Amino acid sequence: MSSDSPPHYPVTSAPEDSRAESDKHPAANLSDLQSIRRDKVEQLRAAGNDPYPPRAHRSHTTTAALAHFQEREATLSDGQDHDQITLVGRIVSLRHMGKTVFAHLRDGYGELQLYIRRDVLGDPAYDALLKLYDLGDFAQATGTLFRTKAGEISLRVELITMLAKALNAPPEKWHGLTDVELRYRQRYADLIANAEVRQVFQIRSAAISAIRRFLDSHGYIEVETPALQPLYGGAAARPFVTRHHALDQDFYLRIADELYLKRLLVGGFERVYEICKDFRNEGIDRNHSPEFTMLEFYEAYADYTTIMATVEDLVRATARASLGTTTIDQHGNAIDLEQTPWPRLTLREAIHMASGVDYGAHPVQASLLAAARKAGADVEAETVWPRIVDELLKQFVRPTLIQPTFLIDYPVALSPLAKRKPEDPEHAERFQLFIGGGEIANAFTELNDPLDQLARFQEQARDRAAGDEEAMPIDTDFINALMYGMPPTGGVGIGIDRLVMLLTEQASIRDVILFPAMRNLPAER
Repeated sequence: MSSDSPPHYPVTSAPEDSRAESDKHPAANLSDLQSIRRDKVEQLRAAGNDPYPPRAHRSHTTTAALAHFQEREATLSDGQDHDQITLVGRIVSLRHMGKTVFAHLRDGYGELQLYIRRDVLGDPAYDALLKLYDLGDFAQATGTLFRTKAGEISLRVELITMLAKALNAPPEKWHGLTDVELRYRQRYADLIANAEVRQVFQIRSAAISAIRRFLDSHGYIEVETPALQPLYGGAAARPFVTRHHALDQDFYLRIADELYLKRLLVGGFERVYEICKDFRNEGIDRNHSPEFTMLEFYEAYADYTTIMATVEDLVRATARASLGTTTIDQHGNAIDLEQTPWPRLTLREAIHMASGVDYGAHPVQASLLAAARKAGADVEAETVWPRIVDELLKQFVRPTLIQPTFLIDYPVALSPLAKRKPEDPEHAERFQLFIGGGEIANAFTELNDPLDQLARFQEQARDRAAGDEEAMPIDTDFINALMYGMPPTGGVGIGIDRLVMLLTEQASIRDVILFPAMRNLPAER
């Protein structure tokens, strides 16, 4: 992975007499260090300098400044660019050597070295720099660019101004912020300390932008559907419930936007998509978060084979736009997104090959449960038939699917919103895409027969009565919409977070969510 930032982010200690005041007290506790920095705030104010001025000026970003100098360097007779520029950013290194201070200023694009001399800055400003500036402070520096004897492009500073005095010392990458849970709780500190973390979220942003460009260019329109819903549906999941006091009724945070997007196809739209937050009140693990980002798109007059081709092109285009490559290294496995078409395998044959269980030969729950357990599956006794099939998939098949693979044709009982295969009515026209051992997409030829859909909902209601808490309720308004007619349709849901996990080689979904859900600390409860 590449970045505009340098590959290292040193926080260098200076000689004892030149270190920032807070660094001279290694045994001091956090409140003592904050007290020292607060004193500096008051000293700045006493000298007539606002430690938190309302405005800043910047003529160049750090990367633009470096490019500007490199373009002109060959024409500079004395090796120094006399054009004055102004940079802003956070001080991430600070060292004092005699009458010179070397610092690195980091903005949102990269870093550039500051070269600060007493004879250029002047005694009062230079002394104030040594006394009042610390690592983590935001500053504005004006000067001219040159290349040092060591070969580093630097800014010879003529004026430096405080933009925001930091009261907390920044965490160091290897010493100050290694606790994983603390990194999630204090993501702001994690982003300060770890360039790799910043890059993950830059790639995430680029991937989402690429997805929008792809869908927009293919004639899809972006829409918004309710996050607060009077009835949840569109996925097998337990919802979050909230109370609307003005309406005096319960609402649910959406678990999926599928049923609302299909209503739009009933209304006459032909290609729609939505990138939104979904919420599912279930466990947290490396692949699941109660709040996550989902892409769903639907196309009228298409089926699941059409959507398969579109998804393949979309994932490949997203990788190319966000990474610059379609080859991903995952823990030593080279995943090739460029090879096409991606393999397709029926769910039944995939499970049979991986576990030895042919679920088609076990049409009742007790028989399939016994076969699954004999194969070594960990399945609870009360698990309903479709969930046993799903467990066989999760436990035996999914971990083996490293290269992009479409699993197709799922049991109807496991696919309540998908259209039956005409030649095999016990199976639905459904696929899931797996890459790197994880599920990336789930898609159907959408069920548009209102009476069949009602029967599926009723079967879900029976599963719910039998103990399946994730079974969908009957959505009578959606049935009413289908009765107006919905054209043949293909649709898909793609988990953005899992896709970003794949692109950035992250092992946990919490590593690609800026502020993941966390249990409150005891003092916060």
